[in-house]
This record gives sequence, structure tokens and C-alpha cells, in this order.
Amino acid sequence: MERPEIIVVSGLPRSGTSMMMRMLAAGGIEPLSDAVRAADEDNPLGYFEFERVKGLPGDTGWLDQAEGKAVKVISALLEKLPCKRHYKVLFVERDLAEVLASQRRMLIRRGRHTDAGGDGRMASLFEKHLASLRARLAMRGDMQVEFVRYDEVIADARGAARRLAVFLDCAFDETAAAAAVSPALYRQRSR
Repeated sequence: MERPEIIVVSGLPRSGTSMMMRMLAAGGIEPLSDAVRAADEDNPLGYFEFERVKGLPGDTGWLDQAEGKAVKVISALLEKLPCKRHYKVLFVERDLAEVLASQRRMLIRRGRHTDAGGDGRMASLFEKHLASLRARLAMRGDMQVEFVRYDEVIADARGAARRLAVFLDCAFDETAAAAAVSPALYRQRSR
């Protein structure tokens, strides 16, 4: 008997992965998350994280709990997911200037020093990481990947929810998923 697939939400930090998890939860997909990281000013509707994910690749014991559910795995850890399972990956993409601005804003709120002058270098590193990751994901037969643009979800939540329903190919409440999108939280815009 084949194991249930695991729905993985991935992307760079601050790319909209929490929004995607919120959409899935509203649509009827149970999230695998814990209360370790509580909602805050940067993510007032919650992070939907599961702390044990950070233990990849060493800690994979939690994967049985993730079967049939959605779990958030940042892009840097995505390839650490072991083969021998089937993953449906929703990879959230966002303009790098917006990602960097959002990361900087979050650091400032936490009282950490930031240097906007390093954005060009960070953007270059992120671009290389994402290009390399795309190529390697294309070679993984255990991962079916759907790339979703953050700004397009905000602009057309109903259309995005429809795309999710087709990709997930399971019972999914498109109307509730679309209603979970909060355009007011799109605070770092590059356009």
C-alpha cells in the first residue's frame, strides 16, 4: 500500500509561505504545526511552523505525522527531505527586493542591526540558490512541484485557490482558501 503524500509549502523566508499554509488550512488541509513560534507583528495570523523540520536531514521521525497534511519547509531544507515518499510541493516565489525588505523590517523590529547595502549581495546569493534548487528539484521523481507567485495570489486569490485545488487533486474548499488571503499584509511592495 502506498503511503499518503505530504504537502510541502516552501520558499525563501518571508516569501509568503505562512499565507500559503493559511490558505491550505482554510481549504481543509490539516497543517502540521506547533505553537513554538507564536504569531507576532511580522506574521499576525501565525507562522504555521513545525519546529522539528529544522532538524533535517538528521531528524526525519516526524514525517509519518506529516502524511496527508501540509508542512512548511524553507527552501534551504527542501532537498533534505528523504526520498522514499511522495511530496506535493507548493513553492512560493516573491520578488527578491520584497523578500529582502521584509526580512530587514523583521530584523529591525527585533532590535537587530541591518545593512540595506548588502541587499545586492544577498539577492545574488538567493538567485543562485533558487536557480540551483529549481534544477535539482526537476530531477527528483518523488517531488511534484507547483511554483506560485505571491503577488499573483494577492491579486487573484480565487484563481490561486482554483490552481491549488487542481494541483492538490483532493477535497479542497476553494472559496474558504481564497478568503484566507489578506491583502492588507502585503506590506513590502516593490511595484
